[in-house]
Parts: sequence; structure tokens; C-alpha cells
Amino acid sequence: MRQLIFLGTGAAMATECYNACFALRTPDDEYFLTDAGGGNGILRQMKRAGVPLERLRCMFVTHGHADHILGAVWVIRRIASLMNKDFYPGEFHIYAHDVACQIIEMLVQMLLTRAELAQYGKRILLHEMHDGEQIAFLNMKFTAFDLHSTKAKQFGYRLRFANRRTLVCLGDEPFNERCRSYVEKADWLVSEAFCLDGDKERFRPHEKGHGTVREAAMAAEKYHVRNLVLFHTEDTRLADRKARYTEEAAAHYQGGVFVPDDLEVIDID
Repeated sequence: MRQLIFLGTGAAMATECYNACFALRTPDDEYFLTDAGGGNGILRQMKRAGVPLERLRCMFVTHGHADHILGAVWVIRRIASLMNKDFYPGEFHIYAHDVACQIIEMLVQMLLTRAELAQYGKRILLHEMHDGEQIAFLNMKFTAFDLHSTKAKQFGYRLRFANRRTLVCLGDEPFNERCRSYVEKADWLVSEAFCLDGDKERFRPHEKGHGTVREAAMAAEKYHVRNLVLFHTEDTRLADRKARYTEEAAAHYQGGVFVPDDLEVIDID
């Protein structure tokens, strides 16, 4: 079973939920992590979700903002420790664009112990990705692409599975028409949606480089996306966020709508 496990669903300053990040579980029970939130809470979230670090094979970091990249250091540190104790088999691969790679490199060199650093560059490998570059891992075809962010350099990706279904992640960036070829006819689109359209005067998402539920839904409808997953949201009314966001998205989009809570699992096969 292929699953998305949402370790966090909140925007940068969220305090009622963890920062937006998720793990993809493959049919072979291996894991691919997208972003890691802003701190060592990622280790707690992975533990609570039942994501075993010794089976985490790859991580993609969309950009260098604190709420996406700082947790990556804790993941690297924990995996290095497991390697040193012979509890982690093989290699761990990290993928990111050049700016995010530079930040990861700096943080790792500054914050890891000498024993942990012994695994970095040996079995923990950092790979710089370029716009449009394609690679393969975990029986998936992965294509990185520039999201054309105005707030910070940011990459998203398109995954193609062995069953030919596709998943696209837009990080925390609203859809840009220049990314149309990657998004069009995707089976699954993971998109930020900072707030409801009716709340945009209160939360001012556009000033932060984010968008609304309505905008994400309209893009998904226009480009024939089959399923839309909304996260990276404000956290003021989590108890009814799912109902409110789903209702607004469904008014503009005819596909499947998913608004996960932290630790929620979505089957995508």
C-alpha cells in the first residue's frame, strides 16, 4: 500500500500543529520524507506516526526557510547515530536545490558531533538538484522543478510511480502557471492553502507569498487534477478546519479533496 503520512500540516508560525511536512510510504515499506518542519519535533511526529527512521531512505527539502529545513538537521543527526550503532542499513540520500544544500551543509558542519559527521558524505549523501532534473529511487521516477517563488528559491517535484500514477508537491508555494506541465492531469496534488478565501483580509496570505483554498482548488480544476491535498495552513480553528476547507475547495473543484490533520494517513493507490 502506498500512503502519504502527514507529520505536520501547519504554516511557519503554527503552534497548535506541527509545521507542514509528510512522509511517503512505498509498497515495500520504505519511506521518503518531504521537508522536516522547524525542529526536533520531527522525531516525535515520526515516532507517533510509526515511521521508522531505519527505513527512511530519502529526504527532499523544498527550500531554506526555518519551518522546512531545521528539522532536517535532526533527521540527519538521528540517522547518523543509528548508523554508528549499526541500526541503519545502507545509505541515506538528501535532495535539494543549491541554496538549500548550502544551508544544510552549513548547519550540519556547525551542529553535528564529530562521530555523527563521520557518516556525512560517506553514507549520508547530499545531492544538489537542478530545475527539470530527473532521477529514480524507491521504484519511482522523480522530477524536481522550480516553483518560481518570489519569497525564496523553492523547488517542488513530480513523482511517477510504477503503476504510472503521479503525485506533485508544490512545497509552500501557490501554483504558478509556469509549472503547468508538471501539475496538469496529476493524480495527486499536494498544495499549500494558507487560509479560506473569505479570511484573506485577516491573514493576508499574498503578502506572505501564499494563497487561499479557493485559489488552489481553481488551479486543480483548471488543470484536471484528480485529487487535491491541502496543507500548510493557519492554525486558529483546527477543530473544524477540515470541514471548512473542504467545503470551500469543493465549491470550485470537482475532484477528491483532502485536508489532513497532523498524523493523518491517506492511501494513494
